[in-house]
Amino acid sequence: MHVVDSHCHIISPNTDLFPRSPLGGKQSAWASDRPVTAEGLLALMDESGIDQAVLVQATTAYGYDNSYVIDSAQRWPDRFAAVGTFDPLATDAAGRLAKGIAEGLVGVRLFTTGSTMSEQGMWFAEESTDEFWTAASKARIPVCLQLRLGEDTRAALDLLLSRHPEATVLLDHCGYPDVVASPGAAAELVTSFAGAGGLNLKLTHRTLEGLQHLGPSAAADFLEPLFAKFGAERVAWGSNCPAADQPMSELVALARDVLGSYDDDTQAAVFGGTVSRLYSLA
Repeated sequence: MHVVDSHCHIISPNTDLFPRSPLGGKQSAWASDRPVTAEGLLALMDESGIDQAVLVQATTAYGYDNSYVIDSAQRWPDRFAAVGTFDPLATDAAGRLAKGIAEGLVGVRLFTTGSTMSEQGMWFAEESTDEFWTAASKARIPVCLQLRLGEDTRAALDLLLSRHPEATVLLDHCGYPDVVASPGAAAELVTSFAGAGGLNLKLTHRTLEGLQHLGPSAAADFLEPLFAKFGAERVAWGSNCPAADQPMSELVALARDVLGSYDDDTQAAVFGGTVSRLYSLA
């Protein structure tokens, strides 16, 4: 099975060539305490049986400067693809998006909340971002959306998807559903967007850890509706290495443990087929 990690981060030790400029001025702890270089990630991938990886810009280290992921994807085009953080509110969104694609980005990410941004930003669905969403849809460039699903974001995301039905969206970490509190309710929340054909899910340790803790029966209460409503072809596994505490080998083992009971076609899609299709990876 060809394995593609949909969500990895890299940090360069060369701060002169790739200076730090974290979004909001605050660098995440993992970027300081356990950074992984492009070369280091390749070694981890080889050890863990991962063929290719999508380099998602480390927003909490580099902000909107996507130089390092672009440079790394250009150096190892058969192993890496670059996804850059993007500001859809700045002027000339369409022009800047075209420039990023020309430089080598295969996707972009909107970072609306995270470890260094506790307040959930709602700007991703404002009408002022329509130029960006229209341009991304026309270019068929996938947009990773980092947000926490809740009442407010649920309504905003629903509005966004109805306004831009042609957009391709990857919901980072499945929107952080609380599977431990209630896997069934978490599934209901996430699958409420399944009718939007352009919405895809990243299934990472943020959700898989809780599912492993619950055990196979309860985990199925979340996963079965997910695969039934979205189809495995709209779900992609991502390690979130090195933002996750565990080493990559354990993150791979976690995913294989939770998903091990599903058929070969489902696993092939989640572990590589979905992300390869979305980013047109060879």
